Amino acid sequence: QVQLVESGGGLVQAGGSLRLSCAASGSIFEINVMGWYRQAPGKQRELVADITRGGMRNYADSVKGRFTISRDNAANTVYLQMNSLKPEDTAVYYCNDKFGAGVNEYEYWGQGTQVTVSS
Repeated sequence: QVQLVESGGGLVQAGGSLRLSCAASGSIFEINVMGWYRQAPGKQRELVADITRGGMRNYADSVKGRFTISRDNAANTVYLQMNSLKPEDTAVYYCNDKFGAGVNEYEYWGQGTQVTVSS
């Protein structure tokens, strides 16, 4: 089993910054892709950013230039630095770790952390 523990959410004014962290623990061999998703009220969960073990990054268009994803492979931790936050960034943010590949891929989710951006 793998547990993902998120931290760093909170309330911030528009234009402010937050840094999310997600640490994985348990029976971990090698995490392939680590990512952050978010879900706003009444909307579907969407990918915010993800990063491969080799460091390739992928961002949603809505956060490009404002958010930066990074990871510490030794610590099994993924980070999301969020700058220039907007009210539309308000959502519950979930970290996601993917193991394996192709038909053998499996994943775990964190419990979610609330990010609220006031105007």
